Order: sequence, then structure tokens, then C-alpha cells
Amino acid sequence: MDKSLLRQLVLERLAEDLLQAEQAMRAAHETATHEENIAENKYDTLGLEAAYLATGQARRAEAIRQATARWLQFRPSPYDASRGIQLGALVCLVDSDDQQQHLFLGPDGGSMKLVSGAQPVQVITSEAPLGRAMLGKCEGDEVSIQVARIRQQFEVLRVH
Repeated sequence: MDKSLLRQLVLERLAEDLLQAEQAMRAAHETATHEENIAENKYDTLGLEAAYLATGQARRAEAIRQATARWLQFRPSPYDASRGIQLGALVCLVDSDDQQQHLFLGPDGGSMKLVSGAQPVQVITSEAPLGRAMLGKCEGDEVSIQVARIRQQFEVLRVH
């Protein structure tokens, strides 16, 4: 898998998300400021609710812009076994049931799922519990995280 291609897919997804957030923000703003939505009594809150929604969408759009800026500056470097897994690593983990998962450790956009070829790739950050647990690990190392009361263990199969 090509990390530059994955970076480009992330940027495309962020651009789509930003477009949707901006459209939702404009629609909510129009609803909030439309003359038909002027409150007639204290129980008439449609305009106020739309204003809150517009504010939330504006915050979401700004967060996406900031994530895009971080991804534009981000250049994944080749894997260095002496440093172990670092930001920019493409990691294949395998669990005790022999299920493999591919993870791309990026600066932002955690929980974004991409498809490279036919291979699903999960974008995670180093702030996520699994991302934090992988930092510094090498091929063959074990990674474990506690999720609720369940301890999940993985082996680092490959790193690029």
C-alpha cells in the first residue's frame, strides 16, 4: 500500500466532509434567519435551535479545516525499525483469531476508514489508545489495550 496515496485519500475525504459541513451550516443559518422563523412566543424555538445547529456546523467545519492543514503538512516517512512505529506508519496487526487489520497512523482524522485497492485501512491517531500502544513497537511485538473490561492483544505483523 502506498502511504502517499492513503494521504491523498484522507485529504479527499476531508474535502468532502468540509463541503457537507459548510452546506449544513448554510442551511441551518438560512433557517435561523428566515423571517418565518421569528419567535412568536417563548415556546417558539425553531430559529434558536437552527442557530445552535449552525454554530455547531461552523465548529465542525473549522475542525475539518484544521485537520486538512495538518494532513497537508504531513509527509509520512519510511519505517525505521530502530525507532519503531511512529506517526506515518502503515501497520498490519493480527489478533488471536488470526484477523488482520491495517492501520495508518496519522496526525488527525481518527476513525476514518479508507479502501486502498481491496484492502480496508483504518486511520488512527497517536492519541487513540491503540495508536498510543503501538508507538515504538516493531514487527513481531505484541500490542495490548484495555477496552472496558476486556484486554485486547495484537501482534504487529508488518510495518511500512
